[in-house]
Amino acid sequence: MAEDNKPKPDRRPPSARLTRRALVLVAAGAVLAAIATFVVAGFQGAGGGDDSAGANISTTGAVAGEAFGTATTGDCLTWSALDASDLAKVDCAETHLFEVVADIDLSLYPGTEWGPGSRFPSVTRFTELRDEQCAPAAMDYLDGRFDPHGKFSIGLINPGEAGWAAGERTLRCGLQFSSTTGNLLPIKGRVADQDQSRAWDVGVCIGINNGVPADPVECSKPHAFEVVAVVDLGGQFPGGLPSIEDQDGYLEETCTRLVNEYLGEPEALRNKTLTLFWDNLDYDSWLAGSRKVNCSIGKQVEGGGFSSITGSAKGDILIDGQPPVPPPPVPEGRSLPTPLPGAVPLPGS
Repeated sequence: MAEDNKPKPDRRPPSARLTRRALVLVAAGAVLAAIATFVVAGFQGAGGGDDSAGANISTTGAVAGEAFGTATTGDCLTWSALDASDLAKVDCAETHLFEVVADIDLSLYPGTEWGPGSRFPSVTRFTELRDEQCAPAAMDYLDGRFDPHGKFSIGLINPGEAGWAAGERTLRCGLQFSSTTGNLLPIKGRVADQDQSRAWDVGVCIGINNGVPADPVECSKPHAFEVVAVVDLGGQFPGGLPSIEDQDGYLEETCTRLVNEYLGEPEALRNKTLTLFWDNLDYDSWLAGSRKVNCSIGKQVEGGGFSSITGSAKGDILIDGQPPVPPPPVPEGRSLPTPLPGAVPLPGS
């Protein structure tokens, strides 16, 4: 869209390309934040971070007992304690947090790094082990059908400092469902039997932290955006991966129709000064079988990031603590283009 034709910020939502670029940057920031607090794949305590950043690193407690000691490929694990000290095996049909894809015995590797009396590895080293050992194991476990941008991520459970000091050298690699900030969300059923698309349910509101999307929250609480629809691209594109342009062409029309249905009338989005945006699928996601994307609504701020919205867009909302001021009505006989969406800020991430 040419600069002269871009809608004014106080009257219309930003253009699709502008919004998409901004939201991609927001997404990248969210992913980096998630990595910084989640580098031990879900067992990093709140406030932890990367060794190299000099952050206060929290490690797991001693994961002891039969569940950790016998967990192997295909087992599903859950816990409630922050340090996973109450880790237990459960049937994978039940709610759980971790599906084991492999157990790695470091004592079988040559060298002194894993030998008796060796130092407990750093967060950075465990991250390297996750990438080196767990990523290939997860791909094998899923027969190559892992969506790196989908809802599931690859994790690693270490035995904790006490377990390490006692001589435990076995790691558990697995699959987990992690939120934007790295908190683990419950899983039901085996990952191989599920759609890996990172698509939230309709009506879910994604929280906000300093302008960046966070974890799902009640819509009555401050949030970055609200999910208004789930679209399955498989029906429209039964063949190979459609281009981004083809996806956008279909989703612009479909998401606009669905958001009008969700809000109840065509002018609601404009009157609430919100922006409609959607996700796109790339080759890796399509190859893994992911076909679903979200249509969502939020409000971008200058320079990137999101305004804080309170309340569901189906009713009265506050934007940064103030009710939205509807723009002037469109003059009779003059047509303005439909607000152009951008992209949902949750990549494989």
